[in-house]
Amino acid sequence: MKIKEAMNQGIITINPKTTPLEAFQKMYKEGVRRLFVMGDDGKPQGVVSYTDLIGVLGSIKPNKEEIPPNIGDIMSKDIMTISIDDNIVHAANLMIRADISGLLVLEDEKPVGVITKTDICRLVAAGLFVPI
Repeated sequence: MKIKEAMNQGIITINPKTTPLEAFQKMYKEGVRRLFVMGDDGKPQGVVSYTDLIGVLGSIKPNKEEIPPNIGDIMSKDIMTISIDDNIVHAANLMIRADISGLLVLEDEKPVGVITKTDICRLVAAGLFVPI
């Protein structure tokens, strides 16, 4: 099965100047666990996960520490990607090896969607995909 048959189309993005609290609120509103950080040129610069934000926001002690001013300070700059024409098994192997839960899907080097471990599990549970 190809990535294009299972991915979530479109991506939820923020810019590097977004505050961690604003990013968390956007995640909650959109019902996602990761946001891709896009530069003014429309190219991906990083990714921030729910776990990243919980770690930052949960470690704040009143009057002791300040929240980092923007996502650019806490995002992961290593974005793992996969081609829209790749297969699900390759995506699963990449996520397992890198210990991540999602990949940015590219078509002609442009972001077009996301594939997650949850997407793959749903396919398996529905009997639409049988892992090799």
